[in-house]
Amino acid sequence: MTNIKRVVLAYSGGLDTSIIIPWLRENYGCEVIAMVGDVGQGDDFEAVRQKALSTGASKVHVEDLREEFITGYLWKAVQAGAVYEGKYLLGTSLARPVLAKRQVEVALASGADALAHGCTGKGNDQVRFELTYKALAPELHVIAPWREWSIKSREDALEYARQHNVPVPVTKNDLYSRDQNIWHLSHEGGPLETKLGEPPEDAWKLSKSPQDAADRETQLTVGFEAGVPVSVDGEKPGPVQLLQELNAIAGASGVGRTDLVENRLVGIKSHGAYETPAGTLLHAAHHELEALCLDRETFHYKQHVALRYAELVYYGQWFTPLREALDSFVETTQRNVTGTVTLGLYKGSVRVLDRSSAFSLYDTSIAGFAMKSDYDQKDAEGFINILGLPIKLAAAKNRGSGLGVQGSGTVSR
Repeated sequence: MTNIKRVVLAYSGGLDTSIIIPWLRENYGCEVIAMVGDVGQGDDFEAVRQKALSTGASKVHVEDLREEFITGYLWKAVQAGAVYEGKYLLGTSLARPVLAKRQVEVALASGADALAHGCTGKGNDQVRFELTYKALAPELHVIAPWREWSIKSREDALEYARQHNVPVPVTKNDLYSRDQNIWHLSHEGGPLETKLGEPPEDAWKLSKSPQDAADRETQLTVGFEAGVPVSVDGEKPGPVQLLQELNAIAGASGVGRTDLVENRLVGIKSHGAYETPAGTLLHAAHHELEALCLDRETFHYKQHVALRYAELVYYGQWFTPLREALDSFVETTQRNVTGTVTLGLYKGSVRVLDRSSAFSLYDTSIAGFAMKSDYDQKDAEGFINILGLPIKLAAAKNRGSGLGVQGSGTVSR
């Protein structure tokens, strides 16, 4: 194996990274520094620290990344409208670059010569971590134990932990693989691998079952400034508290559940259950405010950008020139996306009750049937003639060649 003296491991205290510390020491004979990133997963970080030390880490860095995660990553995705395959709000995907970035910073400051992670060889996260490493510290060696060791399953990992006296939170009766941060909670593995129907109720943790949610609609108003969420019902908490409040409100109404079969980057389809209560509300509200404040051409083109942006995030290409360029476009579109949107939450559903903005392009003087002088209906004739000119020419050409316009399964001759 490569001569590695010091490695910084992205450490969570879960099953995989818990056994990686002794495995690295056993197979590489190196010093292991654990980097723990707090992105809002709600762990007991002192317990995580002690666990890492007790299993062989020489040092443990616990980094509070919550505000950086929200303002530097989540808000950019909201502004962009980035949703992967129409359903996934990118909770895990957005957290990986901020974690990997801080891991690289710790490694460079510690004089480490390698980075390690606990991602499997068939998942997306290995790509997200390692593309960040390549962008920020290409000179550091990368160790991916799941691509090297003989462990093939979670059962094997549990057995390795038992043999090395490593305590882990997962038992053979609960084999879900979960990833949580302040934006979402994902559930994969276990029954979800073989069951493509509705996930078992015990899989969900952040949200109440819609059937058990209150029989009364909950209403709230979200305020945005330049496309960034800043207030709830007129109050302006910090970004961390804002998400915490919205997660609690939306989760109590059963909002934010997604059952998704997705296309992984490596070409495998996977089945997962995702909970994103606050994110579901914010994306819905932001979309409505954009519909009010953006002109048609910008609004429509931005939908193309949103799709590409989501793919870049999902593919782990955060630290790329294209993402930075798309951010510049998105930032320009958000200059006037300021205002409020009132939502109604009821048993898992979200509906828009009102929207308001000083930059609204909705003009009642021309939107209604009783139009004022700003809009001359006679102008529509010339507009239709110009717009329909190529259609008219094509029709005349086809008629001359004996072809008609195809429609309803028949051809007119």
